[in-house]
Amino acid sequence: MDKTIYLPDRGAVADAADLMLRFGAEAGLEAAIRANRSRDLGNHVHFCRWRSIERLILVLGDDMATGTLH
Repeated sequence: MDKTIYLPDRGAVADAADLMLRFGAEAGLEAAIRANRSRDLGNHVHFCRWRSIERLILVLGDDMATGTLH
């Protein structure tokens, strides 16, 4: 899995944290559901935003380190 993520703004991090708090282990699934709903409505901007949030949640929940270790 490519662990490179794009965060459109700091609100995306806040949304990811909120989903993780509210949905726990199912937070990534909830972000995917929201992305799919946005896609179905034709809103590509929100679709991309929720997909980015889904990826962030997956990276935050991964036990493996990402990127350079210091």
